[in-house]
Amino acid sequence: MTRFDQFLGATRYIADPGLLADVNAAIALERPLLVRGEPGTGKTMLAHAVAESLGRPLLTWHVKSTTQAQEGLYHYDVVQRLNDSRFGDRDVSDIRHYIRRGVLGRAFESPEQVVLLIDEIDKADIEFPNDLLRELDEMAFYIPELNETVRARHRPITIITSNAEKELPDAFLRRCVFHYIEFPDRERIGRIVDAHLPGLARDLVDAAVTRFYALRSVDGLRKKPSTSELLDWLMVLARAGVPAEELGRRMPFLGVLVKQEQDLELLARTRGWEA
Repeated sequence: MTRFDQFLGATRYIADPGLLADVNAAIALERPLLVRGEPGTGKTMLAHAVAESLGRPLLTWHVKSTTQAQEGLYHYDVVQRLNDSRFGDRDVSDIRHYIRRGVLGRAFESPEQVVLLIDEIDKADIEFPNDLLRELDEMAFYIPELNETVRARHRPITIITSNAEKELPDAFLRRCVFHYIEFPDRERIGRIVDAHLPGLARDLVDAAVTRFYALRSVDGLRKKPSTSELLDWLMVLARAGVPAEELGRRMPFLGVLVKQEQDLELLARTRGWEA
């Protein structure tokens, strides 16, 4: 059986053993890895880490509410062809000049295996995942304007992220390996901080992490602060020269961690914390 490159983590991405196992299962099975988790827990950065670790190019498809599956395959630029026929001096008889590959099309035609990130798939219409089923299964798509089928030269390592804003179709889920990124515990948070912000005073980090988890434990928060917001907060605290002991009395720069007006009001009312 053919061996495959394994993802063992990256310099600035601290993955737990379960996530490493599921990434490698998806690579071995040649199936997409669907990743869910709280915003800011590293879903998108996982694809960057896999690409870095395995030495593969990264292609990213950022999904929006208006995104259609067809956009990822190719686009026939009819308008440009019409303009060229009326005002230009190009030969417009060859439609091939007006076929623009989308992210998925470029991933299929890449001369080397790529890491393909389909980011926030649940932002699109509910039919969007279903519209990709055949292409992700068969690693091919048809271009009727050229009467050609584009087949993947190398099956991309596909990572799909979701914030669970919509339920994804069962048929789509069956074709994926799934992993939910749990919010990191204190030990892993410490390793993440050390990887991203080396050299910070240990007493400041310990005090900030303690306050951070206390903040996350407050009942009724609409949006709990994320790992990325903790890193931002630590950077601001360090640059402002806030001493560790001050964090025992107040929460400076609270607006770096809390992004909802209702949450700020809740913290002021129940904990006496002000932005």
